[in-house]
Amino acid sequence: MPLSVALIEPQIPPNTGNIARLCAATGTTLHVIGPLGFSLQDEQLRRAGLDYWPDVDLWLHHHWRAFREAVSRDRCLYFSSHGTASYLDAPFTPNTVLMFGNETDGMPERIREKYPDRVFRIPMLPAVRSLNLASAVSVVVYEAARQLGLAFDDDGRRP
Repeated sequence: MPLSVALIEPQIPPNTGNIARLCAATGTTLHVIGPLGFSLQDEQLRRAGLDYWPDVDLWLHHHWRAFREAVSRDRCLYFSSHGTASYLDAPFTPNTVLMFGNETDGMPERIREKYPDRVFRIPMLPAVRSLNLASAVSVVVYEAARQLGLAFDDDGRRP
């Protein structure tokens, strides 16, 4: 799939493991940007990703600058509960990088302020602050795939 997911300093191992499994299921590249709140050998991380880890195109960036050196800013769309535009209106294109903040702090304010026209949110009732990170990533990945016509057929192959 011509999409990537990037997690900024993830903190909860099962969320990252579930996102890795999603990436394996959709052929989406996964960028994990440190520092991490856990070890990549964490048992909960491995368990959540099941035996799909060999199928994950995983890129580990030890810090933000390393990620920025590897990935063009022009490819990035940012997802945050603080965004004003709906994720349904995001300009998904091939090679888009779907950026998500961590479970504790969300998308860093400095990024939201620097790229306000590229920050999108998943609409929800006001009583709920945010979705679980793995759930939010799933919603956005499948919407991007739908908009780009990257659906799967019954055999799991792309048409």
